Order: sequence, then structure tokens, then C-alpha cells
Amino acid sequence: MSTTYQPPKEVLEKYADILINFALNSGKGMKKGEVVQCSVPDVAKPMALELQNTILRAGGFPVIRLLPTGFEKDFYRLASKEQLSFFPADYFRARVRMFDHTVAIIADVDPEELKDVDPQKITTARNARDDYRRWIMQKEVDGQLTWTLGLWGVQAKADEVGLTIEEYWDQIIKACFLDKPDPVGEWKNLLKFQEEIKGKLNDMEIEWLDMVGPDVDLKIQIGKDRIWQGGSGRNIPSFEFFTSPNWRGTSGWIRFNQPLYRYGNVIRDIELKFKDGVIVESHARIGNNLLQEMIKTLNANKIGEFSLTDKRMSRITHVMAETLFDENIGGPFGNTHLAIGMAYKDCYRGEAKKLTKIEWEELGYNDSPEHTDIISTTDRTVTAHLSDGTKRVIYKDGMFVI
Repeated sequence: MSTTYQPPKEVLEKYADILINFALNSGKGMKKGEVVQCSVPDVAKPMALELQNTILRAGGFPVIRLLPTGFEKDFYRLASKEQLSFFPADYFRARVRMFDHTVAIIADVDPEELKDVDPQKITTARNARDDYRRWIMQKEVDGQLTWTLGLWGVQAKADEVGLTIEEYWDQIIKACFLDKPDPVGEWKNLLKFQEEIKGKLNDMEIEWLDMVGPDVDLKIQIGKDRIWQGGSGRNIPSFEFFTSPNWRGTSGWIRFNQPLYRYGNVIRDIELKFKDGVIVESHARIGNNLLQEMIKTLNANKIGEFSLTDKRMSRITHVMAETLFDENIGGPFGNTHLAIGMAYKDCYRGEAKKLTKIEWEELGYNDSPEHTDIISTTDRTVTAHLSDGTKRVIYKDGMFVI
């Protein structure tokens, strides 16, 4: 087994081409003269080079940030509360002002790097950077910024899911159409199918959803002026359809059969129970202390996103121990995920930039420093209750039936 494997240069060139010339600008690619920040872990340096070169060829301005891996454990071990809370606001404001787009590559070389760290230290550092999240979101709402994510295969994640590193990369290659002569063309064709399903969902006046299965019995109120999103380039790959419900109308329970890899920890066998929109019971068999600390975060005890993936679209056939891929897996039942915490404002049907903070709150869009997707791949049926009093099954056996 090779521990230093990386795919051929041609594959990385295709990957960068998708991220820059398709994913940005919501499936249209970056424009000449735009500034693109690329945040890439040091182990994925070859990807950083291809992103730089692709941006240059497209007439843009690359800003490459190579991120050191293996630093976080010492940071949390040594940092005082004051250091955990430090936020260089002027620096981050300047970054937000400068960039038209951001590209982030995930390369988690140790999924349990922070398992011995006090969870409160992790959430303290995250909360200190919350203004940065807000500034980025506002710029996106104003139509002045887009972003996308990609994955670099690492040995630790391959080991976690029982694949060789070559097999792990093969999942990435197939999921992103990198095995095809024209991957960007493949994504554009898929986008047409996704737009068709989104159109049908958005034409339905859904008041609320019932999701029922062996691991779930959940009611989700969609809320006024909601639309479904997905497939717009925000993630590569992206096979999911999601919306941000009115958090107040969530009730029932759900178990998640997929592990959550978050904040340098693994959380397994999560169960949540909702009442009147709020998590009233929560538990994880492994990683429960971190889960509880996450839920303590302001408004993280409420739902921010509901998502379904149609198995007919996904080319992912194996779990990957990475949310970006696992929330897009196909399999016999597709998948669903809920996000606790922050809602997505691009799920508003009207002009989002015109709404005030109070109006967002009234519509039930949750706002929180937390946004964590939790995934289930077990069987479920989703029934829509429509505004005319009728109901309709919209998702069954892992796919939309509309």
C-alpha cells in the first residue's frame, strides 16, 4: 500500500478546472479580473499549484494560503483564554473586502487530532471568529462573493473507512467526474437535471414535511417564502437538495447512523429529539461531551438546514469519513442530513439583501456560530403537506418521486 500516492497531474488539472471554471459564480465559473482566495492544507500543495495556474489562465488573481497541518493540538494545549479569543478584526475585514471568491480544500490528516482537548476551548476559539462568518455571509447575500469546497485524499481517512489511498482517491475522481474527458461539461449536464428537480420542489407550496423511517419520525415546517437549493457549485461534489426551514416548526426524533467528523474529533451514534423547534434531548455514544458543548452554543439547539440526496445522481459508492462526500453519498437509500445551527439565507425566495435582522428572525432563519451537518443513510420516506390541504410523497427509496 502506498502512503504517498497522489493522482496524476491531469486529474488535478481537471479538479482545479471544475473548482475555478464551474463551481465559482454559482456554476458559471470565475470571471476575468476577479480575486480568488485558495486555502489549501500543506499536504495538498500540488492542488494549490493547479488552482493557482488555473486562476491565472482564466485571467484572475490568485491568493494562495498554505495551511500548516498538525499545529492545532499544540495551539489548544498552550493557548490561554485570551489567546483563544483573539480575533484580528482588521485583517479579516480586509480579506473579506478583497476577495470575490474563496476555494477551500479539505485534507484532514488526523481526524482525531483534538480528541483530548477540552471541547469548551474549541468552541471558544470558533466563537471568537464569528464576525468573520457573518461578514462573508453578508457579502454572499449581497451577491458579491461565492465559495466552493473540494477534498484531498489522505491516508488517515482512507484507513478510517477501510480503503487504500488509491481506492479513496478513486472515489473522489469518480464523484467529481474526473474520469471523464470533459468534467465541466458533465457537471453542467447534471446541473440541468438538478434544476428540473429544484423547479418541481419550488413550485410546490409545501407547508411542512413528515420524514418517517426506522431511525426517524420527524416533522419539519418549511416556512414562508422558502426555496430549495443544490448543485450550484457551492460544494464539489454536490448531489444534495437542501432548504433552511423555519426552526420553530421542528418536532420529533432522529438517529444518525453515520459518524460525524468535526473539530478534530469523531462523534458516533448521535440521537436528537426536538420539541417546538428546540433540541430537548441529545446523546452520542462516542464524543458526547463535544456534542453537548456544540449544542450549548447560541442557537445551535435549533435546525438550520434540511437536506436530501437523490441516489440517481451520486457517483459516491463508499463512505469517506468526510462530510463533504458523505452528505452526497448514493447507496440504496440516498441520504439525509440535518444541520444544527446557522441557516442558509440563499433559501429565501425573494431578495435576501433587502431583509433586516428582525425579518430574518421572524421568518425562522436560525443564526448561530455553529453549522454542523449530521448524516443518516438509512431508509426514510418524506411526505409533503401542501398549502391546499393535500399531501404527497416526494422522496422514497433514496430518490425524489415528483
